[in-house]
Amino acid sequence: MIQEFLSAIIRRKNIHNEEPNRLARVMKLMDLVALGVGSALGLGLYVLAGSLAKSTSGPATNLAFILAALISLLSGLCYAEVAARVRRTGYVYVYTYVAIGELAAFIVGWNLIIGCMFGAASAASAISKHIDSMLDKKVEKTFAEWMPINVRFLATYPDFLSMGIIIFFTVLLSTGMKSSKNFNNICTSLNLITMLTAVVACLTKVDINNWKISVNDIDETHRKHAGNGGFLPFGMAGVIAATPNCFFGYTGFESSSNASEEAKNPKRDIPIAIMISLLITLMSYFTISTVITLVWPYYLQDEHAAFPHVFEELGWTGVKWVITVGSTCALSTTMFGSMYTMPRVIYAMANDGLIFKSLSKVNSVTKTPLIATICSGAVAGVITTFIDLAQLVDFSTIESLLSYTIVPVSVLVLRYKATDDIKLEVSAEESIIPKSNIIQKLFNLNNQTASTKETSHIANCAILLYVLTAFFFTWILVHGVSVLPEVMYYICLSSTIIGLLLLIIIMLRQPESNATLHFKVPCSPFIPCASVTCNIYLMMQLNLFTWIGFVSWLVIGSLVYFAYGMRHSEENLDK
Repeated sequence: MIQEFLSAIIRRKNIHNEEPNRLARVMKLMDLVALGVGSALGLGLYVLAGSLAKSTSGPATNLAFILAALISLLSGLCYAEVAARVRRTGYVYVYTYVAIGELAAFIVGWNLIIGCMFGAASAASAISKHIDSMLDKKVEKTFAEWMPINVRFLATYPDFLSMGIIIFFTVLLSTGMKSSKNFNNICTSLNLITMLTAVVACLTKVDINNWKISVNDIDETHRKHAGNGGFLPFGMAGVIAATPNCFFGYTGFESSSNASEEAKNPKRDIPIAIMISLLITLMSYFTISTVITLVWPYYLQDEHAAFPHVFEELGWTGVKWVITVGSTCALSTTMFGSMYTMPRVIYAMANDGLIFKSLSKVNSVTKTPLIATICSGAVAGVITTFIDLAQLVDFSTIESLLSYTIVPVSVLVLRYKATDDIKLEVSAEESIIPKSNIIQKLFNLNNQTASTKETSHIANCAILLYVLTAFFFTWILVHGVSVLPEVMYYICLSSTIIGLLLLIIIMLRQPESNATLHFKVPCSPFIPCASVTCNIYLMMQLNLFTWIGFVSWLVIGSLVYFAYGMRHSEENLDK
């Protein structure tokens, strides 16, 4: 019984990339790039740079965006390899199912669904408030007076405008990818054009002296919050402190990896689209953060609306309307990314039998997962109408970081995967190595070049131990100083570093699979391991409330899996 249970939760999905797909292949390279760029460049493009410059990193915010891009690049390279290897809709869920196992895949997919729902709901709420602000908040005042809600964690009034926005995007995505991708392309283009217009307008007011401000030249009102002045008013510590927030600004650049069954040439276009999306996102954030601090002193930035504030101070009030158009388009593309991903993850899970099979039905006319799109849109609409999303924003962050952690793990597992053919070829060589010689096997002292079931098992154990050690290592970095005695802190820190390096050496010594791919992560296992460590470190920065919510949602998901998914799985041969 226990053996059957364990074999069920670790069974893996067999992917045949040559199988015909049921979705319409209509997305070209530029459509995939627009999907990734639009998902990443949300309202943060107009808010994040000014907020960080004022209180965290000053003019050096552009350096923080570069550091965050380097961390994102580690994940991006991993996404590119797995997308080239596994060309199926379902995003990280499918990658996990193929590489790690069914239970882990269900947990990832379960969290992706709720993360996308909160992302779509929060974007719809932001668009609603954005439109309402242009109407002098008439919508808020009317519904707050007619239908007030005085319940903790709920909205102060039912936001039917945001529900209408969710319905619009649900209908748009239900009509098919041809029309909806065109809408996303237009909004992404308008967003980038708006950004370029704002940057070009600001170039006439650039003053390099804003990067050389002495603390003595800052008035008393702002001096106590302005650091030491200059380009690094808060030192490199401020740049490092700003990097996690900058990293969250890049989330979504990998969205094109979910379009494997809708891309015309997925094995070539998706890895390229991921890299181009990340490059455009980096250039956008770097340009905005550079220009805005050159035009206006960092300590005078508006942390809620940097660009509109700068234009108002310069007397260019008319340009504010240009920014309004751009920010609305930015929010629309962010919402499109969430609303696009959510039903496709549901479709993939339902197609595998882990949730209700009816959700995997594809409309014969639009070639979209229609039922999954409508159901997910309906739930997102209820969430955005009645729930106060301020309490739930971090939950979508932990979902993104979980995905960014799972993907490099999947890369490592698939790299060391054995094949039956290889096992037969090297079975005679394996017998030469004494079974009792553990050190010889761990470090492959026999210089075996072909991947076998045994070497794959050793690599997988090393990968698992690396992830667990990385959790302990990052916990020590974030919380160890305040919890552990000084001597114990340094002992634990040095021990975990040695352990991580030793596990990397063990992985490095194991032979890799000889599978031919269009793209492979260079410097493996160093880049995937570095990606895992960085993402877990960022997860450790999140507050306790977020972790409690995350664990609670995992418990609910586990109950759903054990009650339904495990028995109805397509991989369950006894079904």
